[in-house]
Parts: sequence; structure tokens; C-alpha cells
Amino acid sequence: MYNSTNNFSTTASCDKSDDFKYHLYSAVFSIVFVFGLLFNLVAIYIFACTLKMRNETTTYMVNLVVSDSLFVLSLPFRIFYFVKRNWLFGDVMCKISVALFYTNMYGSILFLTCISIDRFLAIVHPFRSQRIRTKRNAKLACCAVWVIVLSGSVPTGFLLDITSPSNTNSSSHYCFENYSRKQWRAELSKVVIFIETMGFIIPLLLNVFCSIMVLRTLRNPQTLSRGGSLNKSKILRMIVVHLLIFCFCFIPYNVNLMFYSLVRSNILKGCEAEQVVRTIYPIALCLAVTNCCFDPVIYYFTSETIQSSIKR
Repeated sequence: MYNSTNNFSTTASCDKSDDFKYHLYSAVFSIVFVFGLLFNLVAIYIFACTLKMRNETTTYMVNLVVSDSLFVLSLPFRIFYFVKRNWLFGDVMCKISVALFYTNMYGSILFLTCISIDRFLAIVHPFRSQRIRTKRNAKLACCAVWVIVLSGSVPTGFLLDITSPSNTNSSSHYCFENYSRKQWRAELSKVVIFIETMGFIIPLLLNVFCSIMVLRTLRNPQTLSRGGSLNKSKILRMIVVHLLIFCFCFIPYNVNLMFYSLVRSNILKGCEAEQVVRTIYPIALCLAVTNCCFDPVIYYFTSETIQSSIKR
């Protein structure tokens, strides 16, 4: 799941190399590591040292920073593997690295969804939502997110045999590659259904719904009569940035993962289908990992307090 396998098909007619992925991964992951580490260190400094006023939104952001930072710190191991094409750090580190990838991706999706729902409640139902939008409920929502994410990422990383020899005559080892079709049918397809439903499809629908309802509310003349309590241009900018990051980082990977799972489970057959998902998968994966660089942009456009902290 994490990387496409070299032995994707047993038929000679479908034997097409996708070795370009290693060069692509090593370059993109190196860039993501540098900028992701820098941006998240700045975010940690702001949240820990300069941000004195905390609310529901910053609660979600702090959890998002934790998720991003853990993933960024695991990237040097992945970069070394992509360069050497040999996993030297043992089964446990491979499992941790893979679990952190899925924890970061679906944690980011769900925490961004929480921010979107919080914005929806604050703008569309500003008075009725006052009892709901509390720090305590925000912390409970974050706990629920971590439970959902870990229940998908931990089985993916730890309950599957994710390291294997690259071939019988080599001492090199894959990390999270080379799954058998049997394992896809028995275990991985079920994991994909769970994480795609809970971690992508439902959050995507919620984000779209919340954004549409906020835009409808902003067009209402009664909303505009609230005066200075709402800044229409800032809210529109927040929504646009939020949806652009969501679409750019998460939709390509998750849509391709659905087809990838169908091909690997032998439900969708044909060499053309295999070659398409093998080609798209590395590109979509690289787009997905950039989310830890773009998440700080969400912080900036969502919180005026953070904007002032960065300017200072």
C-alpha cells in the first residue's frame, strides 16, 4: 500500500518497471522533510510560546502539529530507503514509519474536517452552537480522531508482514512493498475500505457540505447585517485555501488507492489497469506527503492570533 511493488503482476505482459518512483520519492521526501521540519518548528514555537489565547480551533491545530511533526521526523528513514532501495532499520522501525504515514494523512484529513465543522457552527449557527463549541468538546473530538486514525494505521503498520526480501538471492529488504494478492484479498482490502470510508469519503462530504453552507450564509443579507463580527473576504479566503489543500493533497492519493486495492485484490483485471495505478500511485503519494508543509498555511489563514504572532 505504501509503495507499489516491483512484483506487481506475475504475468510477463504486465511486467513494466516503475523504478522511477525511488528517484521521485527521494527528491520529494527530502524537500518535504526540510520545509515540513522548518514550518512545524515555527508552528510549535507559536503554539507553545507566543499564543496565549487558546480556543477550539487552536486545539485542533495543536493536534495537527503533533501529527505532522511525528511524520516529518520519520522521513529520514524513508529517504535513506528510497536512495539505497534496501531497508536496514528492522521490522519495528518499518512498521512505525508506515503507521506514522497513515496516522499523519488521515489525522490531517480529520483535524481539518474538525476545523471546517467548527467554522460552520460559528458562522451558520453562531448562537445555538455556543454550548457545543467548547474547549472540552474540542478535546473530546480530538480524542475521537486519534482513536479512529490509530485503529486504521496501527493494524496497517503492525499487524501485517511489511518487510520482505527483494528476491531470494539478495540480502536487500523491502519495506512495505511486495504484498501478495492473497494478503490483499484477506486483510488489506478490508483495511482500505475502513480508512477510505472513515478517513476520506465521510470527511470529504462533511468539508464540502460545511463550505457550501458557510458560503450560503455569507450571501444572506441578514448575515451581512452583523457588521464587524464577520469579515467576508477573510472567511472566503479560508474556505478556498482549505479546499485547495484538501483537493491537492488528499483526493488524488485516496481515489487512486481505491483502484489500486481493486487491482491488487484481482477484482479489477487487465494489464492496462495495473500500469495506470502503478504510474499514478507514486505521484499521488508525493502529493499526499506535502500536506505537512501546507497545514501551517491553514493555521495562518484560520487564526488572526497566529497571523499577528508570525508578523511579530
